[in-house]
Amino acid sequence: MAQETKYTEDNIRSLDWKEHIRMRPGMYIGKLGDGSSPDDGIYILVKEVLDNSIDEFVMGTGKTIEVSIQGNKVIVRDYGRGIPLGKVVDVVSKMNTGGKYDSRAFKKSVGLNGVGTKAVNALSTYFRVESTRDGKSASAEFEKGNLTNQDLLEETTRRRGTKVTFIADDAIFKNYKYRPEYVIRLLKNYVYLNPGLTIVFNGEKYYSENGLKDLLEDNNNVEDMLYPIIHLKGDDIEIAMTHSKTQYSEEYHSFVNGQNTTQGGTHQAAFREAVVKTIREFYGKNFDASDVRKSIIGAISIKVMEPVFESQTKTKLGSTEMGGGLPTVRTYINDFVKTKLDNFLHKNTVIAETLQKKILQAEKERKELSGIRKLARDRAKKANLHNKKLRDCRIHFGDTKKEDYLNTTLFITEGDSASGSITKSRNVNTQAVFSLKGKPLNSYGLTKKIVYENEEFNLLQAALNIEDGLEGLRYNNIVIATDADVDGMHIRLLLITFFLQFFPEVIKEGHLYILETPLFRVRNKKETHYCYSETEKQAAIAKLRGKPEITRFKGLGEISPNEFVHFIGDDIRLDPVMLDKEMSIDQMLQFYMGKNTPDRQKFIIENLKVEQDLIEES
Repeated sequence: MAQETKYTEDNIRSLDWKEHIRMRPGMYIGKLGDGSSPDDGIYILVKEVLDNSIDEFVMGTGKTIEVSIQGNKVIVRDYGRGIPLGKVVDVVSKMNTGGKYDSRAFKKSVGLNGVGTKAVNALSTYFRVESTRDGKSASAEFEKGNLTNQDLLEETTRRRGTKVTFIADDAIFKNYKYRPEYVIRLLKNYVYLNPGLTIVFNGEKYYSENGLKDLLEDNNNVEDMLYPIIHLKGDDIEIAMTHSKTQYSEEYHSFVNGQNTTQGGTHQAAFREAVVKTIREFYGKNFDASDVRKSIIGAISIKVMEPVFESQTKTKLGSTEMGGGLPTVRTYINDFVKTKLDNFLHKNTVIAETLQKKILQAEKERKELSGIRKLARDRAKKANLHNKKLRDCRIHFGDTKKEDYLNTTLFITEGDSASGSITKSRNVNTQAVFSLKGKPLNSYGLTKKIVYENEEFNLLQAALNIEDGLEGLRYNNIVIATDADVDGMHIRLLLITFFLQFFPEVIKEGHLYILETPLFRVRNKKETHYCYSETEKQAAIAKLRGKPEITRFKGLGEISPNEFVHFIGDDIRLDPVMLDKEMSIDQMLQFYMGKNTPDRQKFIIENLKVEQDLIEES
């Protein structure tokens, strides 16, 4: 019989606020990460500080916000009212303390729970807050949430406002670095949603004249738009929409009180529903909803009283009520779209005719594909039952009740040996593996029909659950894991082509990555170093001295599961696949997969370190 574990008063422990945040950071900021993903924790820290400055602007003060990121030091300076000087320490170090509980001061605020800056403070090795108002200032400095220095009241001539400086703790955010592209995307979203606001980032100014219209134009090539963007504004609501000429699935950008709800929620669902309902009534035909929304690119922003989100990172709206005596979120959005969109289509007959032709074409294509799609789904279900291609995980993206849902990852591998190594070393809760059989088909220039007819593509689409858009995406991170050689590079290009051709929103929304794996192992009896480049290899040799053993990994299958666990665990290195906003998707596909072999070869040799390493070795 097993010995009974003692359970006494000594087992009961109360954590203070900073201990709890540091022990369970995922509860407060989502996944940790190293900065390779736009939803990594270091960007959430920046956002939490910025949200307070944005709220000041919304309340009518501080038209400019200055952001500086140099290395790992972040500085955010606003020119709002400034934190009340006697509460500077409390606001950033006492839970459930803040001005946003007083709805008179912050009627439609982003953050209402008083946690944000406390989490930043607790998760930073250095945190400084300074407030200036009424010709006086007060400041406080912290280390991992512990107060280290405090200056109470000082006379000053500085402009009023709040300045926060912090350095995220690299013991929690390992090997992290800020990617300017992700920071700029975050800042641009703020200016799209706040007309009149200027954000200066490292000396570069960001400002928006046309709100969500600017957002769609900045995120999509205008040449790819079927018709000019429809841009409609009302009290507490703004929408923008168009349809793509080449994209197959739906793409949405949604916001609540300035917060980018990347996983949608009640407002996004109501928007999708309202567009279909209004278009059906306008044309007097009961179009299938999928035909109306096929290729749609839309954006919606609403403001509600005391919004309820489904997680601390506020990526999905759960509120059903607008508040302030207004109808429900669903009714409010439906009424607005029904009136404004219907009026727009009546006044703009050319756009109305173009849209109708697009819907009819989508209807024709759907009917032509209906039989193939049914067979493809049946095949996918059978394959899943027999577990031929997919080794699934237990938690999936969108399950906001699970703390690790943002860490969910699907590795796309080549060959049985590589998939076997990853499968044996993965985290079964959050990491899944999809095994390719040889090189995938070059899908450049092909139609969506091929996705259902090609077994690899059909099963990959089913595994990701993206046939009808990203709403059902099962994994937050889609990681291409191929060998570091020419064949592996070709497979990467073929997979990127698949996503660009049929599901570009996967790349646009920052879900696609390349797994970086070590090229060399350098070791002696005491130490082992895994090196990702020739430079790292030489540094390791110099550090170990003597004649260490050097192994060149020619394929992922050569890396044992015991070693692989290092490369897909806390120290994982991911290289995000990003779109070049200067090129349309058609132009990118033409460059990578079209008849321009010399240009493409030159690009690969000049830009991809794998090729450089191969050249140096030969």
